Amino acid sequence: MTIRRIFEKIGANEDLNFLLTNRIPRLTLTHFMGWFSKIRHPWVRDASIALWQKFADLNLSEAKKSSFDSLHDCFVRELKEGMRTIDPDPHVFTSPCDGIIGAMGRVEDGKLYQAKGFPYTLQDLLGDEVNKTPWQGGLYLTIRITSSMYHRFHAPHDGRLTHVKYFSGDTWNVNPVALERVEKLFCKNERALLQLEIGPAALPVALVPVAAVLVASIRLHAIDTLLHTRYKGPHDIPCNALFNKGEEMGWFEHGSTILVFVPPEFEFMPALHTGMGIQMGQALFRLP
Repeated sequence: MTIRRIFEKIGANEDLNFLLTNRIPRLTLTHFMGWFSKIRHPWVRDASIALWQKFADLNLSEAKKSSFDSLHDCFVRELKEGMRTIDPDPHVFTSPCDGIIGAMGRVEDGKLYQAKGFPYTLQDLLGDEVNKTPWQGGLYLTIRITSSMYHRFHAPHDGRLTHVKYFSGDTWNVNPVALERVEKLFCKNERALLQLEIGPAALPVALVPVAAVLVASIRLHAIDTLLHTRYKGPHDIPCNALFNKGEEMGWFEHGSTILVFVPPEFEFMPALHTGMGIQMGQALFRLP
């Protein structure tokens, strides 16, 4: 049996998948992976990338570089120019990243869903100190970035980043199996709230990158700080970083999830549905 077939069987068996990706020393393995992935020895790099390609749909043809210094360098790869199309319509809010739509809907009475039958609240996710009024009754969308996907995220519209709030936490896997078994999973994991104001009306939107097992580092260009499970710096970081639609904002060290929150006046683009694959720059919402 090939290595790829073994991993496919593990993925198909939900009990085994959950056991192997969650009932493990998550933080210890995440810290180890952070160290191991940065090893620059060619044997380690080549063997790691080859193994990765054996059990995942890793497409490196879009990568800007043809060779990589390390496994980490491959994880955070940039794309060649023109690999993604940014919807130019100023009335459209685009996807900040490549991914798969995991959940979408309207925030009702402060409640939303990570998976069917598994609710959580804005209060659980963002705590007491954050003003959650702009997104009460608004729309939300969950974008899951798998391990083999492009891991950088970009501005969904012209605007500015006004504030970053970091939440330390665990590193549960964020795949569908875990989301259907672990209550309030996004609220348990390490994450960051990025508060944005977009368009001429400075409409308040939020992106919440959520870390996961083997990935607990988020790099933001605006603050030039690596947010990770050992981060001890300030958790509230005011900033005033201007950006254009499609401009790179930062990246994950591996695959994970971005939660998107917009005000009630926004509308979903009609073709969107859960389970759908999307690319950075693709239209998600129409602005009021």
